[in-house]
Amino acid sequence: MTLIALLLVIAAAFCHATWNFYVKRIGGGPELVWLISFLSNVIYLPWVIYIFWAQMPDIGIHEILFVIGSSILHTVYFTLLQRGYRHGDLSLVYPLARSTGPVISVIFAVLFLDEDLTIRNIIGGGIIIFGIFFLTGGFKKRAKNVSVSILYGLTVGFFIGSYTAWDAYVVSVLMVSPVLLDYASNTFRSILLAPVAYRRKDAVIAHWNDHRLGVMLIGFLSPLAYILFLFAITFTPVTLLAPVRETSVLISVLMGSILLGEGHLKHRLIWSTVVVCGVGILATA
Repeated sequence: MTLIALLLVIAAAFCHATWNFYVKRIGGGPELVWLISFLSNVIYLPWVIYIFWAQMPDIGIHEILFVIGSSILHTVYFTLLQRGYRHGDLSLVYPLARSTGPVISVIFAVLFLDEDLTIRNIIGGGIIIFGIFFLTGGFKKRAKNVSVSILYGLTVGFFIGSYTAWDAYVVSVLMVSPVLLDYASNTFRSILLAPVAYRRKDAVIAHWNDHRLGVMLIGFLSPLAYILFLFAITFTPVTLLAPVRETSVLISVLMGSILLGEGHLKHRLIWSTVVVCGVGILATA
């Protein structure tokens, strides 16, 4: 992995962890997602206009269909994740989803993107996935609805892997700009959630009035995190990047322990060290 690719993914991880930190502080539901998506479209509109003006991208029906497919995959992922949190146990759904997502990404990359899988990739990626699983809780003895939680966790992980490999094809093979791809996904969510936001307009106004800075940071950092990752995908195999991307989870849980007082710092530092070791293996691949 090149140094530029590693720096892009690490920067993306910090952006991802930061906007998740603010989401957790603000709370909220679908109306917050709509507000963030809408603000993201406003913030990144000048960049999108510049791309069309300066680069004049050649986008045909084939590219449009794949961009729409990406938007659908991201929307299904979000919907399943929310349902999994409501009907399953967070301590199972979250670690299973975040640890199986990279596995699915790597499998799809090998099968459909003709990427090679080396022993170093397997060892480094496996260490990261193993560390992430136990960093985020692992199997809890008191977990409720175990079968439902496992089903949701694996399904959400499948869609994480699916949209990662799908988007890799869109930006690296079809050569669609990562900015345009992410912008289309935000637009899709804005339109889909507009009726919900209208019904909960009081909550939308409250989020804006009470957490304006946080909401604007999320609107800026959320797309940026994925755009940086997609730029790295354009010249680096998914088999290397997908596991390293999960360092965002490492940063998030450490921020939770240190900044939000969630505790378990010793446990999280131990498993964070394991994850960093896996990243080091992949970084030298």
